[in-house]
Amino acid sequence: MAIENPIPTAFIESQVKLALLEDIGQQDLTADLIPIDAMVTATLITRENATLCGKNWFASVFAQLDKNIVIEWHAADGDKLAANSTICTLKGLARAILTGERTAMNFLQTLSATATRASQYANAVSGLPVKVLDTRKTLPGWRIAQKYAVRCGGCFNHRFGLYDGILIKENHINAAGSIAAAVSQAKALHPTISVEVEVENNKELEQALSAKADIVLLDNFDIEQLQQAVSFNNGQALLEASGNVNLKTIRDIAETGVDRISVGALTKDINAIDLSLRFK
Repeated sequence: MAIENPIPTAFIESQVKLALLEDIGQQDLTADLIPIDAMVTATLITRENATLCGKNWFASVFAQLDKNIVIEWHAADGDKLAANSTICTLKGLARAILTGERTAMNFLQTLSATATRASQYANAVSGLPVKVLDTRKTLPGWRIAQKYAVRCGGCFNHRFGLYDGILIKENHINAAGSIAAAVSQAKALHPTISVEVEVENNKELEQALSAKADIVLLDNFDIEQLQQAVSFNNGQALLEASGNVNLKTIRDIAETGVDRISVGALTKDINAIDLSLRFK
């Protein structure tokens, strides 16, 4: 499946280069045991159900080690795979494939874990007009990759960093003096950027709406409070629910009528997908 806004090749190559340096250092001592001209065919499978993500990182590992390695893919990023499905087949020099297998699988298993988790959350709100968003709770250095994986799983991206969105939280409000002052300053400094305000109760929601916030983040509101907020808002701003969101609660939260739900667990609480590379 085609995923919106794929990651630039140069970024992937630079990330892979660092990962290979971390793993190989000056030399793969164990691969030296293999005859230099030995050729192999290897098959990569998933041992569990998964949503695939990370093909380009996986391929870049082997391209940087040996451009003659041939990879035949049987699935694309965003595809849902059943346990024991074949993901791809590799053919080439044994030394290079052995050297790259762990780094390549680290990328694929981690990004597929994020995509798989996102797919579970997207399925949980299927049929409802709500967007499930990620957060900035990502692995350091992996944010762009993990946010791509979130899209592969069918969810959406919140801001990528502090540079592309304004989210006014409690400490910002305290430092600025009030919600109204914080929003006013934000709109004056950055008139083309949407301003989001985090609130903890309906009184603060009223203040954020009066200040003309574009988005209001309802932090740790219970279901009744969310319903009240949606009714009071009446379409004035986009409403985003956050806090204590999990696969058991997200459907009820979505049914309150909020526009967005942000979930740190999409990128933070993940378990790597179990992959296996089998040599023939």
